[in-house]
Amino acid sequence: MSVASTTAAAAPPRPMTREEKKVILASSLGTIFEWYDFYLYGTLAVIIGKQFFSAFEPATQAIFALLAFAAGFLVRPFGALVFGRLGDLVGRKYTFLVTIVIMGASTFLVGLLPSYAAIGWLAPVILILLRMLQGLALGGEYGGAAVYVAEHAPVGRRGFYTAWIQTTATLGLLLSLAVIVSLRLGMGEEAFQTSFPLFFGLQGGWRIPFLASIILLAISIYIRLQMNESPAFLKMKEEGTRSKAPLSEAFGQWKNAKIVLIALFGLVVGQAVVWYTGQFYALFFLQNILKVDLLTANVLIAWSLIIGTPAFLFFGALSDRIGRKPVILAGCLIAALTYFPLYGALTSVANPKYERALENVKIEVSADPATCGNLFDPVGIRKFTAPCDVARRTLSQQALRYTKVDAPAGSPFRVTINGAEVPFTDAATFPKTVAEAAVAAGYPAANDAEKVKVTGFFSALGNPQALKIIAILTVMVLYVTMVYGPIAAALVEFFPTRIRYTAMSLPYHIGNGWFGGLLPATSFAIVASTGDIYSGLWYPVGFALMTVVIGVLFVRETKDVDIQNYN
Repeated sequence: MSVASTTAAAAPPRPMTREEKKVILASSLGTIFEWYDFYLYGTLAVIIGKQFFSAFEPATQAIFALLAFAAGFLVRPFGALVFGRLGDLVGRKYTFLVTIVIMGASTFLVGLLPSYAAIGWLAPVILILLRMLQGLALGGEYGGAAVYVAEHAPVGRRGFYTAWIQTTATLGLLLSLAVIVSLRLGMGEEAFQTSFPLFFGLQGGWRIPFLASIILLAISIYIRLQMNESPAFLKMKEEGTRSKAPLSEAFGQWKNAKIVLIALFGLVVGQAVVWYTGQFYALFFLQNILKVDLLTANVLIAWSLIIGTPAFLFFGALSDRIGRKPVILAGCLIAALTYFPLYGALTSVANPKYERALENVKIEVSADPATCGNLFDPVGIRKFTAPCDVARRTLSQQALRYTKVDAPAGSPFRVTINGAEVPFTDAATFPKTVAEAAVAAGYPAANDAEKVKVTGFFSALGNPQALKIIAILTVMVLYVTMVYGPIAAALVEFFPTRIRYTAMSLPYHIGNGWFGGLLPATSFAIVASTGDIYSGLWYPVGFALMTVVIGVLFVRETKDVDIQNYN
């Protein structure tokens, strides 16, 4: 895949034409709506678990809800294959028109789906099927939007133009958070979760954001019907150079498959883990480790996204000047080197008493190693019964740092806090017992006054503690913009027009759907296994550093490739 004959000199920047603005608006707006649909489920996973998996105990409800959420990530690469092939065969425009219809319809139907109490096992089965349809649609949507915009962009401006598409994932998340927080504040938590009456006997304000997606779908379809096919695809169609078998050409020929692997491990995997660590894992860490309430955590993340999002355009434009590779790899490297101090600072500011407890309260789990198993459980389906395993799992869920001590064979299992033994009677009572002992030893209570708390969206701006956290989170969002802003242009430029949609979509969705999408669950599984609240960060740090090494050695710069004549 030599690019020697396809390199063009960079043109001086010029203002966007009216047609180019229309292309960016149509592609970006529809993609924002798709990401909004996709993230609604993740943000409301706990409530959805109670509605559709009520046959199980509360802890298992949450696990199944998260597994259903993960199903959407896992099928994204298959959507990339299906719709990428269609995009290379029949065109960019109509393919990603189809994807938005599938996404919008699936999301709307989640809002109409009766709960487990109403229709039994059909409810969770249909929910998972709808979630998989969402993942398939998103697998085809992103590649189509990125290719469509890139193939309309002038030479020397592809990084800037495609960066508008890169803002859509963050804006979609922000839109979903804004709608959910507004409804929660407006109608109260009980009405939002269960009691707000709708129609057909359906209840719960949580359904409204899903039902409202039908309006967004109608707007997106109207806008996309006004669009024209990309010039690069039309040129290829006129010349008769379209691929007859884009899947086999992209992945069955080593010269192309090799580039797919380099793109995946030398760019996308690092980009994916930085993206999820700076947004989703940060939200997870605030809520589940630092025990910040849901409203406060969402507001703080939302402000960091608002402040940081314009940087997508900055780094996209910067990549037009100095190249995609240095911007993306620099973002991966800086993130890997600073995540541990940044998350330490987050702990120190958000929950100061908790930070002191981590240093001053010594919790030990002492047992015969033969009676303690491995707690690694990234998909949340293992059942732990041994007292040692149950105790460690409970300590991790309560974000209590512990040390595992290997006692001589035959020694009894013991949990001690500052040397005082905490009795373990059974799995049902231990969580309450150990929580009370931890608070007595110095860990903060649930309503601790030192913990950050805001009462509304704008009240965060008058809270010095909240502002410090927003600043820390914004730094991590800036890392996201460094790695994500130029990635679409880089992937588009890697592959010729005849297989571009297919070839670029797969590494993107494997990297972001699998390596990135499973990051929160995997990182928490590492925390549960080690007892160290920061150990989960080794997952993104390790993969980001791997990407830097592979990227430096094998990734070629592509910013000056002439994709219009790259067939």
